[in-house]
Parts: sequence; structure tokens; C-alpha cells
Amino acid sequence: MTQYDMKVLDKIGLLKMDFLGLANLTMLSKALDNVKKSGASSWISGSCPLDDAKTYAMLSRGETRTVFQLEGSGMTRSVQELQPSTLGHLAALVALYRPGPMAHIPSYIARRDGREPSVPPDPSLADVLEESYGIIVYQDQVLQVVRKLAGYSLGQADVLRRAMGKKEKEVMAQEGPRFIQAVVEHGYSSNTAQRVWDLLQPFAGYAFGKAHAFCYALVAYQTAFFKANYPAEWFAAVLTTIAGDTEKVVGVVGECRRVGVAMLPPDVNASALEFRVENGGIRFGLAAVKNVGEGAVEQAGA
Repeated sequence: MTQYDMKVLDKIGLLKMDFLGLANLTMLSKALDNVKKSGASSWISGSCPLDDAKTYAMLSRGETRTVFQLEGSGMTRSVQELQPSTLGHLAALVALYRPGPMAHIPSYIARRDGREPSVPPDPSLADVLEESYGIIVYQDQVLQVVRKLAGYSLGQADVLRRAMGKKEKEVMAQEGPRFIQAVVEHGYSSNTAQRVWDLLQPFAGYAFGKAHAFCYALVAYQTAFFKANYPAEWFAAVLTTIAGDTEKVVGVVGECRRVGVAMLPPDVNASALEFRVENGGIRFGLAAVKNVGEGAVEQAGA
């Protein structure tokens, strides 16, 4: 669906919904099954702990391959610089790592570490931006900033946020002077109004909502947790999920070897359709063998 189609749907009042399918959720489900089979977990009846030092240490070393949202050279460098130790750190990074907002990642890290003062754009915004060290990180904060400085209602603030997010230039050309005037009438200086207006535009256009960022951060953490604590079970799940993509399989097999997880060759007597954990290593799944395919394996009863 094109951007034009989206705008038409909005204009005629039809509901637009985005459904996101994540292979990472399949990987997590399969990894959990693998861990259950191994019987090596004490938390299996609940949820994995969110303060696992081993997980954060692995991320801080930049070992992010197969970790949701945190792969890629640029993001990996940011994770290493951030040295995350909480889910909140990961959520902020996920939200900031977008065109525009990512320029503030170094400042976010410096402020968190106390190397730079956590000064908001205006003192009145200290409570709104306290959790993010004076930096606008989430779309929710955009709404709060607009309401606080300009006295907008939630509805007015959301109209402005939507215009920014969709980059509607005509609406923005109208809203800019209107916002600045409202801020001045609310008792602030024109310099403050202009500075905040300049700050808001890239954030509202690209940054995540807080709930969205924390959901992504949680999935990122969970994938990292399995990789750090149950590497064989995790990589077996990943390889099974991507079995049809030879290039990806080769890359993950290389990562297995790097972290010391043995990759056992395919064997007509020992292999199954999927990759599976065997004696601490991973037995190659027959479904990933070229010119074999699932149908042949299933017929053979593997």
C-alpha cells in the first residue's frame, strides 16, 4: 500500500491497521521448547529475569548477531557505547536509533553517565524529560511537551504530532507559527518556542511511542538472554527458523563456531527435519540441506 493510499484511507475515515509478523517470536518459542527439553532452567514456569548480568555483559561487548533490533554495525556500535544495564536503556536506544533522533544518542549516554548535565530545553520540562535525561526520546513526550508549553489539549497536540509524523508540509507550515505564538502567549520566550519547535520535528517524525519501544526492547532482551545463557538451544531455534535461507544459515553457523557451539554434520540416522541440540552441540537439520526439502524428510519419517 502506497503513502497516497494511506492518506485516502485517513480522509474517508477508514480504520488502518498494521500487523507485524516477527520471525523472532518463532525463534523465542522454539528456543523455549529446546530449553524445556534440556531441563536446565529454574525460571521456566515464569518469565526470564530482566536483570541478567550475563545478558547485559554480552550486549556491551557488541555480540548482537541474531539479537532482535540490535544487529547491524551502526546499532552494534551504539550498544557498545551505551553499555546497557536495564530494559529502559534498551528501549531508549531503540527509540533514538532513527534518522534525526540518533544524533542525540551520544548526549543521552553522556548524560546518563554524568559526563554531561541533564538539562532540558526549558526548566519547566524537567519532570517530563527526567527519565530520558532532558532529551526528547518518545512520542509520548512530544505530546507532553506541546501541552505543557503551548497549553494544547490532547487532541490539538495529537494533530500536531500526526502532521509531524506524516511530514505534511502544508500543515506544518501552518502549525509552526501557531505553536510558537501559543508558547509565547503561555509565558515563554520566542527563543524557547523556536528552539523547542526545531527539536520536536525530527523526534515526532521518527521516534517510537514509549510502549512500542519497550515492547521491542523486551523482545531484544529476551533474544539476547537466550543467546547468552542457552546458546545451543538458541542457535538451534534460529537455524530452524531460517533454514530456507542458505546465506543466513551460513552466517549463523559461523556465529555458533565463534561462541564455541559445536555444529554436528547432517546424518541420515541422527538428524531430524529441524536443527536440534545434541550433547551440547547442534545437529544439522535435514530441511536445510540443499536438494532435500521438507517433503522428502517427512516421507522418510525423520
